[in-house]
Amino acid sequence: MRQRKRRAATPLSVLFAELALASWETMARRGLMMAQGRCSRAEYRRMLREKAQALCASGMALAFPRAGDPVAALLAPWHRRAAANARRLRRKRR
Repeated sequence: MRQRKRRAATPLSVLFAELALASWETMARRGLMMAQGRCSRAEYRRMLREKAQALCASGMALAFPRAGDPVAALLAPWHRRAAANARRLRRKRR
């Protein structure tokens, strides 16, 4: 069985910066969709579901700490979802 390669841990400052930028972009794109009346029911549901999932993942990281930076472990689920949303909404706009 092949083992997965682990990436080096992202520095906390980079994680914060990327999270801030991706969150800003996602809010701006979704705000524009809402203003234009193009925000679907599925998108509204996605907004709620992704936050619940990120909160659950952060809670698990808090309850069962691993080696490494605990703050980065708490922020990683939020970062992953914000970056994925920004990429998805960027593609959707084209």
